[in-house]
Amino acid sequence: MEQQKAGSETRAGDVLQRMRLDIINCVLKPGEKLRFESLRNKYAVSFSTLREALSRLAAENLVISEGQRGFIVAPVSIADLNDLTDVRVLIEREALGRSIRFGDDRWEANILSTYHRMDRLQQRLGREYYLSEEWSAVHGEFHFSLVSACRSPTLLEIRSKLFERAHRYRRMSSQFRPQWREKDVEHKQIADAALDRDAEKALRLIDRHIRETSENVIEHAGHLFDDAPVAAGKKRAITSAAE
Repeated sequence: MEQQKAGSETRAGDVLQRMRLDIINCVLKPGEKLRFESLRNKYAVSFSTLREALSRLAAENLVISEGQRGFIVAPVSIADLNDLTDVRVLIEREALGRSIRFGDDRWEANILSTYHRMDRLQQRLGREYYLSEEWSAVHGEFHFSLVSACRSPTLLEIRSKLFERAHRYRRMSSQFRPQWREKDVEHKQIADAALDRDAEKALRLIDRHIRETSENVIEHAGHLFDDAPVAAGKKRAITSAAE
């Protein structure tokens, strides 16, 4: 009985992760109706497992429950991106500031290691590195390494969900960008400031990094968003609240 229960939990966790990645990578598109029959065939799981996964994704704001009408993939909008960006800045600054204060030698070594891997991979992939799933994964590991010493599992959990939501916007814009901005310099500056324990500089740099990424999403993929007609004439400059 215990083995059967463990197997069921494993399947539920697997389909949850697969659906989460499909939403983040826009395989399941914003606003798309999530029909149980097609999802059951796609993921080869039961209706009850699907419903559990969708309920958990709704808690992460990646899908929306429409009551008796079922679920849809959460739409995207300029307003949502702006709100997400503001909250990400708050959480990221807090986690990074704590990590600079509490981080030890292992924390420093992890930052150096993940930055090196990301930088080397970017050089191997060339100008379109941003389209690589492998680079996206290492990029996420680098940003996590910066905040990993904050001593708050709850803070890291919140941060992780926000980072994944933001990744969906980044994936959308990557389809339309003629080229990516030179992030390697920004990443190096953030890493150096953190390792130097220069909290003021590191927080300023991570604030700008997140906000400039969001501005680029609006510039290149804003036409796909629900509020694109409004946003087209009123592109918001996402400036730091600390300025």
